[in-house]
Amino acid sequence: MTETSLVGMMSILTAGFCIAIGAIAPAIGEGIALANAMRALAQQPDQSNTITRTLFVGMALIESTAIYCFVVSMILIFANPFWNHFTSGQGGG
Repeated sequence: MTETSLVGMMSILTAGFCIAIGAIAPAIGEGIALANAMRALAQQPDQSNTITRTLFVGMALIESTAIYCFVVSMILIFANPFWNHFTSGQGGG
């Protein structure tokens, strides 16, 4: 097994873990936020506009974490910064 193929395999494995963890954690956070917003709406229906607006801003911030993980995994797969180092012959060994 060459160093280049090892870098490729580890990059794909790392990208998979990044997407897996980066999708599960925000999904749990969004579920908790939605449940709490529904609870707040049930208790104070007069404040529905404020609660809904705050919920959407919070959901966008939570979702940005998943988008960052997606971007990192795409960089690892398609624009890996380690490829040039190992394909130019500068890699160790």
